[in-house]
Amino acid sequence: MTPEEVLARLDAPLSLRRRVAYLVVALAGLTGSALIGLLGATEPGLPPRTQVAFAALMTIGLGWAAFGAWAVTRRVPLFARDRVVAAWLGAGAWLAFTTGALVITIVRHKLEPSLLAVVVALGVLAAVNLGAARRARTALMRRKTELTRRGDGTAAKGTPG
Repeated sequence: MTPEEVLARLDAPLSLRRRVAYLVVALAGLTGSALIGLLGATEPGLPPRTQVAFAALMTIGLGWAAFGAWAVTRRVPLFARDRVVAAWLGAGAWLAFTTGALVITIVRHKLEPSLLAVVVALGVLAAVNLGAARRARTALMRRKTELTRRGDGTAAKGTPG
């Protein structure tokens, strides 16, 4: 494959399969938020901490809906930017969950080992996902730069000209 062919593939917008996947993410986030909002609206006697938890879950769902809509509407190559944004969104959701778990733990004055295990496992998963997404984007951008230099007739660093 020539550098021009690789660059043409890199410059392509999202594939139909990825667009459909992001559309599913957007609809799932929107549906989840709507269902949680409906549940909260039809149960007026919920305790305040449950209302706060519902609001946090709705916010997370709306965040995923916005992300899905953003990714689907991009007509330019993303170079794995979508993966990095999704990883940051996942890390933010983990932070919101962890904050809520910490507040509940402080209020109850009791640390639940199972809750701690879930918080740690989700934190590790969020961190690993963010690291992988950032590495993938960096590698794609480095490769694009290298191929662009070769396509322009200039030598890439360390290659004979």
